[in-house]
Amino acid sequence: MDHSSTNKDLSTSTKAEVDADKSTSDHSFETAIPTITHRSITRLVEMGIIKYVITQNVDGLHRRSGLLRSKHAILHGCIFTEKCEVCGEEYFRKFDVGGVSFQKTGRKCDKDGCNGDLRDTILDWEDELPEIDWSMSQEQCAKSDLVLAIGTSLRIEPAGSLPSFARKFVIINKQVTPYDNKASLIIRANVDDIFSRLMRDLDESWTD
Repeated sequence: MDHSSTNKDLSTSTKAEVDADKSTSDHSFETAIPTITHRSITRLVEMGIIKYVITQNVDGLHRRSGLLRSKHAILHGCIFTEKCEVCGEEYFRKFDVGGVSFQKTGRKCDKDGCNGDLRDTILDWEDELPEIDWSMSQEQCAKSDLVLAIGTSLRIEPAGSLPSFARKFVIINKQVTPYDNKASLIIRANVDDIFSRLMRDLDESWTD
């Protein structure tokens, strides 16, 4: 799931699902490419329309679409990201770094004078949400005029409640969510279709 500020929210994915997704899908995470929605969100951030993005997805597709790390919170970790246990430096890789629940990956931080051990960033069910990302998520939603909850069930808490922090929020999702009765608008449609139409109106240079 993701939220934008305007803030947005995409599809939810938790660590416990990652291994199952890898084994049952015909395509690996390594070969996945950003969708129209991912690319649209990045472009809207660049245009200054979306201020911040919050995701529970672990696939790294926001970063692959060019979205700056400083412009989004990653609540459940990323299979392509490992983090230094000493200085906190993050490394976004082209490969799955392996591990669950902050295990050492066997690689070292290459920042000058650090040499700390790198650990995976994927949360297991009992793990706490990352403090900085969670704080930023709450702060950004609370000061938003509008949050877009995009393609998410809003059933994974506490992140599911984030849209309700904003003055208003819109849900774009095919299924019913627990927050439908609080939304200012509900759009039952494919998110790529919505963003394709939106971007053609907002950006003359846009191509799907």
